[in-house]
Amino acid sequence: MLESLAKAFQIPELKRRIFFNLAMFAVFVLGVHIPVPGVDHDKLAAIFQQGGFLNLVDVFSGGALRKMTLFAMGITPYINASIIMQMLTLAVPKLEQLSKEGEAGRKQIARITRRLTIALATFQAIGFSFTFREAAAGASTFSQTVAIAQMVIMMVAGTMFLLWMGEQITERGIGNGVSVIIFAGIMASFPFQVGQVALQVREGLVSAFGIVMFLALFVGTIYLIVMITQAERRIPIQHVKKQVGMRQTGGSNFLPIKVNTAGVIPIIFAISMLLFPSQILAAIPGNDGFIADLKRWANYLTPSTQHWWSLLIYGLMIVGFTYFYTAVVMNVNDMADNLKKYGNFIPGIRPGRPTFEYLDRVVSRVTLAGAVFLAGVALIQYVAPGLTGVSLSSFALIGGTSLLIVVGVAIEVMQAIEAQLIMRNYEGFIKQSSKSPAGFYA
Repeated sequence: MLESLAKAFQIPELKRRIFFNLAMFAVFVLGVHIPVPGVDHDKLAAIFQQGGFLNLVDVFSGGALRKMTLFAMGITPYINASIIMQMLTLAVPKLEQLSKEGEAGRKQIARITRRLTIALATFQAIGFSFTFREAAAGASTFSQTVAIAQMVIMMVAGTMFLLWMGEQITERGIGNGVSVIIFAGIMASFPFQVGQVALQVREGLVSAFGIVMFLALFVGTIYLIVMITQAERRIPIQHVKKQVGMRQTGGSNFLPIKVNTAGVIPIIFAISMLLFPSQILAAIPGNDGFIADLKRWANYLTPSTQHWWSLLIYGLMIVGFTYFYTAVVMNVNDMADNLKKYGNFIPGIRPGRPTFEYLDRVVSRVTLAGAVFLAGVALIQYVAPGLTGVSLSSFALIGGTSLLIVVGVAIEVMQAIEAQLIMRNYEGFIKQSSKSPAGFYA
């Protein structure tokens, strides 16, 4: 990795792309510290002291939600909109047709996704505004409405600005822009979370055994994430031999099936679905009667060690969404048809229906392993505090979900850098060959 980075800084274009990523990180950190006016910070601090799900959401926003700043909602509304569009593409024939129309269709779907992002961000911002706004004594209804509108506009603008930043990183930087923005948010929370752990150690709230267990879980989780992220099931493929000129093409190869095809998307989707009822009810004023009962039941859905069924629901949702997302990105029927179309086959398996059944069985088993892994990674931050004595809020960062995103994005960026280096090595080879005195490559 260090060797690849050193080579990347020797290439002007790659160095420019890396520095562009770093410049976007600086802009992100600046936006994290721009406050939204009209926030009741005492109420905000009291809610975060109770722990819970908002601490994990705060990590994704780089600590912006804890301070209620411009980037308080992060890029989560766009992620939710993208997942909803992927689901609708399967259910709505017109959207499915658009997805198959090449670049023009993808641009149309992207425009619809942005509009849906604005709608979801506005809805979520209204919920945050009603929950955390500062109730001014004697203020008129009009002034309160203006204050809420101001908060909503600023938070929605922050989310859309992050979306624009992500698109710029994808085009002019290194890696997928949205993933890099989430990565930046988690890393921006790192100093605060480490400080929280250090404070607990200084106050004697964590024993020496707890610290050892804490570090062991941290290192072990990273090791496991790297192993599973890179793991794949290789299915042998036999190519039909063909005579092309004086050469004979064909032979054997393999079809790779990644263990964790879905990545971190199922966890994010499960988080969003569990938070959705609370966000809807937070936008409804009043805490009496039926509304109060609904808000209490919505809080029960928040994963917590106090309610074991909430953890069970969370884990089952992750497993279900893993299978769903894998089915979206990996069409087993198309894989079997393509093998048959190009004359390839799996040794010992007949082309056609038997190949489909075999691939479907293999993908289902591999996906089960990935789904169980994702559920374990997501739930470890709720189980680990009982083993280490470190508070739950500290595990929002070093817990499996955040580490899965950080490690996954880091691997993705390094692979992108290595791909750029390989491409430039090939270019150098071609340029050297073109100068051959024999003129064979001129």
